[in-house]
Amino acid sequence: MSMNRRDFLKTAAAGSGALLASTVTPARAAMPKELPPEAVGILYDATLCIGCKSCVVNCKIYNNVPGGALYLQGRTDAYDVKPSEPFWDSANDLSSKTLNVIKVSKTGTAVNKDSMENGYSFIKQHCLHCISPACASVCPVGALKKDPVKGFVTYDKDKCFGCRYCMVACPFNIPRFEYERAIPQIRKCQLCYHRYAEGKYSACCEFCPTGASIFGKVVDLRKEAQKRLTLKQGDDYDFPVRTVDSKEKSRRPVSKYINHVYGLNEAGGTQYLFLAGVPFEWLGFNKNITDTFLPDLTWAYIAKIPALIAGILIAGSATWAVTRKRNKDKEE
Repeated sequence: MSMNRRDFLKTAAAGSGALLASTVTPARAAMPKELPPEAVGILYDATLCIGCKSCVVNCKIYNNVPGGALYLQGRTDAYDVKPSEPFWDSANDLSSKTLNVIKVSKTGTAVNKDSMENGYSFIKQHCLHCISPACASVCPVGALKKDPVKGFVTYDKDKCFGCRYCMVACPFNIPRFEYERAIPQIRKCQLCYHRYAEGKYSACCEFCPTGASIFGKVVDLRKEAQKRLTLKQGDDYDFPVRTVDSKEKSRRPVSKYINHVYGLNEAGGTQYLFLAGVPFEWLGFNKNITDTFLPDLTWAYIAKIPALIAGILIAGSATWAVTRKRNKDKEE
């Protein structure tokens, strides 16, 4: 059946209208603004981190299995460096193959840990699992979801169609797109939620040897973080290892802390909390992130994207139709 120019443009306009009519308002309205009582998360203490990258290695190992955030049947490229090569898989930044990365900031001779004067500090970067996640609020198909009980933000590859709204909306620049694959997906830390059915927890915490990353209920992690800020520098303290309620402790002197728990209020609060001995801006954190719940803000900008796409579709359709008619006239 042939389609004339008028019918083609009417069809394109109707499709564009449907695109304009579709919004993520229901998802945005459903985003919580209160921390679920049973929400779980991670407390990372940069003063305890030795930069061993055990968390990075084990994140890849335990997420490259069925249910893991890196898993893809038949996948052979989950590592930036092939396991057969005589090198550690040491990524410089988050990517579609690296969901968790250790970075270091340094100055001068870099001999003093957790100091800005001839010093250095490590920082561990992955998804912060916001209490009110902007990424999930703008996803038009619900591929990103906030678990109402545990609070982790998960990704459903079978729903995603690659619009990448989540990448635009995330204030922490976390979601990464598989540009290298013919059928790409979004990749991000999902807090190893696939391991909970086995009675386990996030691999980055389980295999951290110093207790720099500990797992637990967010309410307990907040209390632990606040408690550390009251400790006197130089005094010995029994730091829990692996989990916040662990009986295994690492006794060591308390370092100097910046009087701030990052993630307590930023972007409305997150389930991944940070402590450090140097300003967070120096560690690469965006100082312009406010305490506002971002779904209330991001939609004001993201909502304009369907209109832009619709305009491009209409303009493209009109150009196609005119060009097609000209070519037909020339042939006749």
